[in-house]
Amino acid sequence: MKTYSATPADIDKKWILIDAEGVVLGRLAAIVATRLRGKHKATFTPHMDTGDNVIVINADKIQLTGNKREKPNYWHTGHPGGIKSRTTGQILEGKFPERVVTQAVKRMLPGNRLSRQIMTNLRVYAGAEHPHEAQSPDVLDVKSMNKKNTRVAS
Repeated sequence: MKTYSATPADIDKKWILIDAEGVVLGRLAAIVATRLRGKHKATFTPHMDTGDNVIVINADKIQLTGNKREKPNYWHTGHPGGIKSRTTGQILEGKFPERVVTQAVKRMLPGNRLSRQIMTNLRVYAGAEHPHEAQSPDVLDVKSMNKKNTRVAS
């Protein structure tokens, strides 16, 4: 039996819509990363982009467990003494709350060139509106996938 390896002609990309309202960030990021890579398909090939296009709406209404809202996120400007920080709660309440979801998904992917290409298939929006109605995306109910006995801090 030969190992199956997908070719560009074999790849069938779908559009998936995920509502992030009330979903825990890490669980959402894990599901989105799996869909972006295409690991949910039988035709998964590690060196090809076999994943789907994913649209995440209501990114500003995600849930964070524990005290992760107060966790600082650091970055450096490149200048001496240029270390900066902002808490996750400040980012969610700020101008670009979708960056929290984007970074969480990015960190769940392997750090290679293919992952950077895969990240172009992710679209994250803070509100419920998105400009991709023409693609008629399939709705993926993430809330019912994660009905475990978990407590969420609000």
